Amino acid sequence: MKIVLLGAGHIGQAIARLLHASGDYDILAADREASALTAMHALGVQTALVDFNDHDALCNLLSGRDACLNALPYHMATAVAKAAKLSGTHYFDLTEDVRATRAIARLAAGADTAFMPQCGLAPGFIGIAAHYLTSGFDDIHEVKMRVGALPEFPTNALKYNLTWSVDGLVNEYCHPCEAIRDGKMQDIQPLEGLEHFSLDGVEYEAFNTSGGLGTLCTTLSGQVRNLDYKSVRYPGHRNLVKFLLEELRLRDDQEQLKSILRKSVPATMQDVVLVFVTVSGMRDGMYVQDVFSRKIFASAHSGVHESAIQITTAAGICTALDLFRQGRLPSHGFIRQEQITLPDFLANRYGRVYGAGVQATLQQRRQDVSNYAEKEAVLTA
Repeated sequence: MKIVLLGAGHIGQAIARLLHASGDYDILAADREASALTAMHALGVQTALVDFNDHDALCNLLSGRDACLNALPYHMATAVAKAAKLSGTHYFDLTEDVRATRAIARLAAGADTAFMPQCGLAPGFIGIAAHYLTSGFDDIHEVKMRVGALPEFPTNALKYNLTWSVDGLVNEYCHPCEAIRDGKMQDIQPLEGLEHFSLDGVEYEAFNTSGGLGTLCTTLSGQVRNLDYKSVRYPGHRNLVKFLLEELRLRDDQEQLKSILRKSVPATMQDVVLVFVTVSGMRDGMYVQDVFSRKIFASAHSGVHESAIQITTAAGICTALDLFRQGRLPSHGFIRQEQITLPDFLANRYGRVYGAGVQATLQQRRQDVSNYAEKEAVLTA
């Protein structure tokens, strides 16, 4: 399968390493900076230097390729998707931007090729995991989706290091968030809904951020009472971000905020990705809850150290592409992340980084609940 990969940053490099190692993909990696392509050359991947703002050059690059994997900043998503449609190229991306996703869905209507945005961690894998958990309920009351891309060793006042795109980070802190409350879809404010929880003895906070739900609100509309997504951080982070955005009024000068973050908050490759989903509702006459949780740490693969956000994000889009190549997903139109089942994702050669055995674990939990219900029925008969 002939692939064009747009963006040769940390995530793009991780995607290229995974796909190139399989031998099933012919990859052309493109970037607007020649220096960014050095790592691609070292992999033995074909490269192209392209100005992504040049529509004709972008269309020419995509023409003749089976699929486009867009690892560029979120604000490029719609333009690249338009070029992919004109070029007859299947389209996959990592965007968390709600408006871009809606625009891509409109482009996909009636298209002969496939459009699958939001193939990363959140949105992406988190929606796949949450949707799978909901399938085991007779009546879904509440779905809580929590994801954090965090430094393993926080040292500053924000208790945060840059582990992924600054553009994406600011975008999710500044735009309205989709949710379902009391059965109704609505927009809620970012940075609100602060909550605290602990996992494996570590204290965390979580608050509303934009984009992480993907299309799950639409998919589960009319089926769930409450559904929300929150980003996870170490305690105290949210209040400092609110100070920057609201009291220093940097919400109105987001470029300045991005500049401050890039200059003052160090990047790290020593990170951890936390995934935490809870679904509660009725099953076999009982009110029960299922939980899915994962922690993925930075690690070395084939002698190359990769951050946890690289590992998890690249796994998301590579798995989606791999399942599409195998005919496990629709061949055209708009494809939602939750059209991938969690067992299929985890069984895939790329999706395995999220851990195996989840299906068996959940089935055992459900069997335990069923057995408990049967015992209760016998005791009360």
